[in-house]
Amino acid sequence: MSAKPRGLNAVLLVLLMALVLGLFLLLFLTLVTGGVGQRNDSSSLILYCAQDQVFAERVLEEFHRRTGLKVRAVFDSEAVKTVGMANRLLAESKDPVAHVFWGNEELRTRQLAERGVFGTNQIQPGGKGWAAFGARTRRLVIDPTRLGASERPASLVELTNTRWKGKISLAVPLFGTTSTHFHALRSQWGDEAWRRWCSALAANKPFLEPGNSHVVRRVARGEALVGLTDSDDIFVAQREGARVEGLALEEDLLVLPNTVALVRPVAPGDPARRLVDFLMSAEVATLLVREGALESATVPQGRWLAPDWTRVLRDLDVTVSEIEGIFRK
Repeated sequence: MSAKPRGLNAVLLVLLMALVLGLFLLLFLTLVTGGVGQRNDSSSLILYCAQDQVFAERVLEEFHRRTGLKVRAVFDSEAVKTVGMANRLLAESKDPVAHVFWGNEELRTRQLAERGVFGTNQIQPGGKGWAAFGARTRRLVIDPTRLGASERPASLVELTNTRWKGKISLAVPLFGTTSTHFHALRSQWGDEAWRRWCSALAANKPFLEPGNSHVVRRVARGEALVGLTDSDDIFVAQREGARVEGLALEEDLLVLPNTVALVRPVAPGDPARRLVDFLMSAEVATLLVREGALESATVPQGRWLAPDWTRVLRDLDVTVSEIEGIFRK
């Protein structure tokens, strides 16, 4: 009597396994065919976007309202901006998925152009398939009630003084605008001076954050006295009521334009080209300034860092390796 239930159980188990396997195969085929359909569907305009999602979506909604064109945006995470998106574009360069790339700084865009990701596309005469628009800046962030005017650092070099030990916050300098800033500093200061500064800064035990917004929040909480971040993150925190202020040490800090690039070849009037033209319009720049995503619609005047981008790109991998060795010991 007991053998029949065991045999029945075995049959039911086999049927259940077959059902699970069938469902798995169905899901797999759906994903594969869906992915191919998305890649080849001319009505699906695909944007790889490093601009913050909350800001970008408002722009894309307006583009859809005006043109009827839908944009499928793929966003990156704050922790790996814009390196993750650049690596994805490099990996797909022989068979591009994206039509347009919207960057939030220029180093990785320049790297992609140098590696031929944008092909022979031109947005502006003589360009390499990309263009810059608007600007943010790198800033030091402080709580003005905790640091008086005479107590504030006057340069990045000052942050290596022992008085700032355990009181500095910055995003991990392997990603995003913090990475771009570190690469720019190396081209400006020279290799040895840059290495000494990085080592001394690391010795001061800074808080290494997953992103620039985390830097601002730590300063606002009083856990750090000074942070290295971007102007838009300070603006957003101020709008939310945080007691923070940005310091612009121009010689040590960097202007950060947004960038836009054509990833696939396009003809005049192509939807991708229409999206690029819209993103570069004065109206979009004004909207992004109003929302705090950009600091200004044009490059701010001043004695900001002026990187030697040819040198930065030449030394890119070496610089990344050295940053990793210094800050991830």
